[in-house]
Amino acid sequence: MKVGLNVRINVSKIDKSKLYKGAKGVYLNMTTFVDLDEEDEYGNNGFISMEQSKEQRDAGEQSVILGNVKKFWTDGAEVSAPQPDMSIEELDEDIPF
Repeated sequence: MKVGLNVRINVSKIDKSKLYKGAKGVYLNMTTFVDLDEEDEYGNNGFISMEQSKEQRDAGEQSVILGNVKKFWTDGAEVSAPQPDMSIEELDEDIPF
């Protein structure tokens, strides 16, 4: 499934100490959570936050939310739900011995 997402962030919330220089520019690691089936009261499907270290996550620190994600397009493909695994009893019934 292909999805088009609009992303809007508030750059004034970026902790400048988290920016780092790479070979082709200056970068910031971010994390996003998206639920394509749900929208909040503003029509957003998710949010973007600054990436946290394992230590910050373990300490229960709240991540800094930089902005929101909104779905604007899908290719129409349906994502099928995973089929439940067969139980052992069901498998035993099919064995001829």
